[in-house]
Amino acid sequence: MVGKIAKKILPAHMVAALRALKSNGPDLPTNTYDQDGLATVHNCDFMSDEAFIRAYEEGERLNSWFGTQVHWRVHTLFWAATRALQLEGDFVECGVHKGGFSRAIIEYVDFSKLTDRKFFLVDNFEGLAEDLVSEEEKRKGILEYPYTSNYESVAETFSDFRNVVIVKGNIPEVLNQVKTDAVSFLSIDLNCAAPEIAAVEYFWDRLVSGAAIVLDDYGWAKHIVQKHAFDDFARQKNVPILSLPTGQGLIIKP
Repeated sequence: MVGKIAKKILPAHMVAALRALKSNGPDLPTNTYDQDGLATVHNCDFMSDEAFIRAYEEGERLNSWFGTQVHWRVHTLFWAATRALQLEGDFVECGVHKGGFSRAIIEYVDFSKLTDRKFFLVDNFEGLAEDLVSEEEKRKGILEYPYTSNYESVAETFSDFRNVVIVKGNIPEVLNQVKTDAVSFLSIDLNCAAPEIAAVEYFWDRLVSGAAIVLDDYGWAKHIVQKHAFDDFARQKNVPILSLPTGQGLIIKP
């Protein structure tokens, strides 16, 4: 019998082909990864890498991900951050929550030793500002995320990192407090379209060529308003967005 995952995600003709293959060949492979909306039988040996494990655990212990296992999303962020080390410029994260992603990145790339760079963490640390959420997004349940006030805990988490700068407030009002002319890594995870587009528009000309923008919510059904907004932005800038099976979106600055 074809596995339950295959039945859910494959067209009928492919299920039939797999049944035929199974009857004449080896057993179908089992999933190597099945969490956070992504299941695959392909290689994910990064999960056993000691540096990855150590960095992921640093982020996970902050309870920033609502108990969800997000290894492949973090793997994508590590790829983008490692790539950014080959470029000039600072790191920026818009949408921090409790700092899980940024803390994991800092550990993975040993950011504290990069004395010529800063990592800007931008958030109001209070949850979504309701006046920035569209009516359609409200109908999608965007305001249901259980965010709480966490500025003090985030400040404590990053207090030992002299090259981390915390910027507290709503986007776009506080973007001018991000004092940088060159950005090599940009993560956007604000959960609604208006501040996300404001952020990408503000940083676009500051992003160095080759810099990666990682959009955390791009592919998630609940965040379709954000996807449409970024699709419009991408058309205006004549750049493609890579939709990832993690639910993330990826843009490379030309």
